[in-house]
Amino acid sequence: MGNRMRLPALLLCLFLSACISIPTPAERTQSAEQLVASHGWKSQLLKTNEYDLVAFSPMPMPAGEILTVYIEGDGFAWISSSQPSSNPTPINHLALKLALADPLGDPVAYLGRPCQYVNNDKRCKQSAWTNRRFSRQMINASSQSIDQLKQQSGASRLRLVGFSGGGAVAALLAAQRNDVSMLITVAGNLDHKTWSKHHRLTPLRGSLNAADAWQDLQAIRQIHFVGGKDKSVPPMVANAYRSRFPSSSKPSIQLLPEFGHHCCWVNEWPRLARATIE
Repeated sequence: MGNRMRLPALLLCLFLSACISIPTPAERTQSAEQLVASHGWKSQLLKTNEYDLVAFSPMPMPAGEILTVYIEGDGFAWISSSQPSSNPTPINHLALKLALADPLGDPVAYLGRPCQYVNNDKRCKQSAWTNRRFSRQMINASSQSIDQLKQQSGASRLRLVGFSGGGAVAALLAAQRNDVSMLITVAGNLDHKTWSKHHRLTPLRGSLNAADAWQDLQAIRQIHFVGGKDKSVPPMVANAYRSRFPSSSKPSIQLLPEFGHHCCWVNEWPRLARATIE
């Protein structure tokens, strides 16, 4: 009986310890600020009709014909499979690290998702990073933010790079814009209907699905990097997306057998990114 009574208490202690170890939203934002400052980058708040988004880039933005925009994943959107977080600011900042490692030589900017790195915005409800994370409002806010970054660089074309859920955003942006010359995703959630079904999760009602936009993406050059050991967004998700396209315009899927959802993209990114323009 005594062991049975102690077990829930032990589990509670372990749970509380895990919670204590999670950085606060302010600490997560500060770590991103410190990371970009070490590279001479700065943050800026981009105001849109829907949400205010945070971007990181060199300031002033270098001029160039092509602007590469890295789009963050869903961040710390969930505490568990059934409990959303109170703030989706990323802990790992993987897309930001990819942006800082960009080797292509064109102007580069990183774009957070709505409600990331932002505190006390009353428009930020949990639906913004859960079931409506890919809603039309979210995509429009990202598009308006990219317009501002594009104007700052004087670029005429865009290269969009999205990580995880940011891959879905990048694809949906490319489908509705006419200035995207290349779409690149890293562990991208390109078909959230397939993804939800695979993980037995509630469908993302209220969200657009990148796979459904395939007709508007046929003319855009695409490369989608997929980790063979990625359990969060397994290869079947990208394959389901690719299956929507006719044989004459199927996008390129690059499978990295030993890569997971987070490993080992940052270290290998300079090599992988260069390969996209060869």
